[in-house]
Amino acid sequence: MTTHFINVEVALEESPLEMHQAIEAELRKRGEPLRWAVTAVDVETQKARVEAVVTTDDVTVGDVTTGDVTLTQQG
Repeated sequence: MTTHFINVEVALEESPLEMHQAIEAELRKRGEPLRWAVTAVDVETQKARVEAVVTTDDVTVGDVTTGDVTLTQQG
């Protein structure tokens, strides 16, 4: 098991519940979320920046960009 600190950008949703679900869904694509926080909101692009710690069974390094989601591993 490997722990990763990641930054994810997700599109803003209509309600807090939808936003929470969208964030959790994106993080689960990258691993099992241990904790996360919205650290910035860009009103112009309608995106939220989320910092998270996730665990995975594999060891992945580098940057991955997919559609509306940008994942950057730190460290």
